[in-house]
Amino acid sequence: MNGPMKIRLDRTLCDGFGICAKHAPGYFSLDDWGYASLTGDGTVPEVDHDAVMRALLDCPVHAIIEYGEHGPLGARSPAINAEDSSEPNLGAGDSQAISGFVR
Repeated sequence: MNGPMKIRLDRTLCDGFGICAKHAPGYFSLDDWGYASLTGDGTVPEVDHDAVMRALLDCPVHAIIEYGEHGPLGARSPAINAEDSSEPNLGAGDSQAISGFVR
């Protein structure tokens, strides 16, 4: 990855484990109850990518979100047309389980 990365902390998801502040104390601070706050604007220079990525990956509730050029990473862009989608095309009246599902 080139250049700075951009992250966001969803405080509504934070459960106060404090792992983020352990891995990247320059980017996350903890309040009196252990809940995290993002320090700064969420821009992470390349030199700190590893520490912040470790905090992101170790967060047990996935409260840290990395933003790419066009929004949150991992967000799927919509298929151009229905034939290109790998997901089944279910209508509002479809209530049957997808055949071939194996538990």
